[in-house]
Amino acid sequence: MDTKLKKNKSKRKVSIDLIAILIAIILWACAFPADYYLHQGVIDFIQYFLLSAVVCLIVGKALFQSNYSPKQREFWRGSALVYYVHLWKGRIKDRTITLSIIIIFILTAIAGICGWRAATYPDKGEMVWLILYEVLYVLLVIPYTMSKLSRFVKIVKGTKEIAEGNIRYTIEETGKDALSRLAGYINNMKLGYQNALDNQIKGERLKTELITNVSHDLKTPLTSIINFVDLLKKEELQSEKAQSYVQVLDRKSLRLKILIEDLFEVSKMTSGAVELDIETIDVATLLKQAIAEFSSNVGDASLEIREKIAQSPIYADLDGNKIWRVFENLIGNAKKYSLPGTRIYIYLDEDTDKVSFKIQNTAVYEIDFVAEELFERFKRVDESRQTEGSGLGLAIVKSIVELHRGDIKIEIHGDQFNVIINLPKHSLVAG
Repeated sequence: MDTKLKKNKSKRKVSIDLIAILIAIILWACAFPADYYLHQGVIDFIQYFLLSAVVCLIVGKALFQSNYSPKQREFWRGSALVYYVHLWKGRIKDRTITLSIIIIFILTAIAGICGWRAATYPDKGEMVWLILYEVLYVLLVIPYTMSKLSRFVKIVKGTKEIAEGNIRYTIEETGKDALSRLAGYINNMKLGYQNALDNQIKGERLKTELITNVSHDLKTPLTSIINFVDLLKKEELQSEKAQSYVQVLDRKSLRLKILIEDLFEVSKMTSGAVELDIETIDVATLLKQAIAEFSSNVGDASLEIREKIAQSPIYADLDGNKIWRVFENLIGNAKKYSLPGTRIYIYLDEDTDKVSFKIQNTAVYEIDFVAEELFERFKRVDESRQTEGSGLGLAIVKSIVELHRGDIKIEIHGDQFNVIINLPKHSLVAG
């Protein structure tokens, strides 16, 4: 009950703006008896000031009430005066900036009053001083203000250059005022970002070189292992256990070979050391061949592949071998990670300037992570790693698509896993 009473009392409080308006009206009315004690010009100024304050409060209250949410209006208690005070809070921390703004504002107001005075109440003795002030204002205040504005515009342009990727652009710092400090802060931020970017590029280069060197060093002993396993397979081993061991060695060595080749390939692609052999290919025929090859090796009879190709042929300027690798990896992933008894849907369509590919399957594992993480190297749907896979398939696909200036995205709807690719029909890269 006490809480409700307090809320009702708070709602019945008179608005600060209304109190200020009432005080202004009372003071305006009290200005009439003061005619006997004050100059008429002073009385007129007071009355005009009070009238302007009332108008500004009414307009400000309507403006602030319409621009802010109910919660904010409740916070400011619907008061333009309170909002104005909070608006200026913190603006006076830098006294130099605040003082400069106030001085320019006062000088501008005086210039306006002098101009109005010279136009309405011309007096020869007073006119000289009014014109002198106006001339000094034009010669001193306006150039000073324009110079500050010009420097601010330069800082905005420099910030835009840096934001657009030109991190070597440096904003000119002149003087010791607030604008110079702002330019210095932006330059320091840019320098920190540039150092971080250089370190990241260096780290990626070292990582790529390490992967490349390790992959290359592993190829030679692995080739020997595969050759000796082939020799063992040709031997007539008496023990069935020994034969099973050879089969395991054969399977695991081939898997290791594929992993090393994928690792080597993705490292080359991320380093930009891959050249595309661009030619005009029939994407529809290429996809049908990939589907036919995997359909004969699906392994699980309950897993079906359904294709929906809009029309054939669909021509595009692409690297046929690389696009085949894209289809191979995506269909292979769908085959490994699809729920038994479900279907894999593959779509292909074309527009005036692009070819759209989509593959959809029902995941056998629960997808409880961000889809974009799958583009990272060694990221797998099967975190337990019970299925065979290197975790590089989607990383390779993404690299190939980006080399062709295409785009790729993953969409997840419940257990439905969709990979969507858009490739340009006309080559944007050098062959």
